[in-house]
This record gives sequence, structure tokens and C-alpha cells, in this order.
Amino acid sequence: MAALTGDRFVNNTGGLSDPGWDAVAVTPSNSVDIAATARALYVGSVGDVTVVTANGNVVTFVAVPTGTILPIRCTRVNSTGTGASSIVAFL
Repeated sequence: MAALTGDRFVNNTGGLSDPGWDAVAVTPSNSVDIAATARALYVGSVGDVTVVTANGNVVTFVAVPTGTILPIRCTRVNSTGTGASSIVAFL
């Protein structure tokens, strides 16, 4: 069997429940947005996570466990109120 190469799904139109197309490391900031609106966040180290939602609301998730995927569309992870680390955004 030949190995598959490339993105077999590049021409598919995805829905909101589909996997992300990309991922980026997030540095919490009170002024710098994520490169694009995230469809979810991976939290690599336990702690609170304060986000700005896609609608502009500021919400704090308290005591998010290590390894959690937060299914929240957000534009920013604020440094104020965020104690968790190793955060990755699914785009």
C-alpha cells in the first residue's frame, strides 16, 4: 500500500465540529489577538483561562485541568486572569 501524502481534505468545506486546519501557540496578552479566531483552545498546564470570545465577551474558565480542550471560539487569551500555560489555539 502506498503512503498517503498531502492534505486529502483541502477541498472539503468544513463545519464547526470538524478538526481545526492549523494550530498556533498562544501567548496570553491583554492587547494582542490570536492570529485568527480560534475554534478551540488546548490547555497544557492547569490554571484559569480568561478569553475574549468571538462576540467580544470576556469570560474566565476557572481551574481548567491539564490536557483540556476548551471548545470556545475566541479572539484572545488575556494575560490578566490567566494562570494556565502551554496554551494552543486550534484555527
